[in-house]
Amino acid sequence: MKVRKLKASRLILALILVFIALFMALNYKKIGYALYPTKFSEYVEKYSSEYGVDKYLVYSIIKTESKFHTRAISSKKAKGLMQITDKTAAWGRQELGLGDADIYDPETNIRIGIWYLGKLQKEFRGEYKLVIAAYNGGSGNVRKWLRTRDYSKDGKNLAKIPFNETSKYSQKVLDNYEKYKYLYE
Repeated sequence: MKVRKLKASRLILALILVFIALFMALNYKKIGYALYPTKFSEYVEKYSSEYGVDKYLVYSIIKTESKFHTRAISSKKAKGLMQITDKTAAWGRQELGLGDADIYDPETNIRIGIWYLGKLQKEFRGEYKLVIAAYNGGSGNVRKWLRTRDYSKDGKNLAKIPFNETSKYSQKVLDNYEKYKYLYE
């Protein structure tokens, strides 16, 4: 009797797993779109185009930074969708003529974040790994790491990112970037 119940439960479990696998295979794009959204696309598209930044990189950063929560605040007090620090927000507001625009406003936050990414792209020759590391760990740190043999063999690329948080962050953004490109291109 116990053996029959065990066989029946295994069969039911196997059928459930087959059903789940079939459902996922038939709906993988829909599931992907739900897991990798393109919220605030009007602002991402507009400012990515204006500042020459790949929109999928922007979506990847927003997903990693705030998971698309407009009121997100990090432990280091970075704010909004793209987790803009007060220093970068003040600099961006001044450079872009935004006055005292609210950093939690999605358009303002995305505009400043993309503007800043554009500056980092120019500084680091469009090398995404460097741009992403600088966005999280600071451009001064990335420049210093590039001059250090332990972290860069050629002074142009990073072999290792010494900040564990920045290293994990960079890999997560790059992973998200690949998924966005796969789903939306």
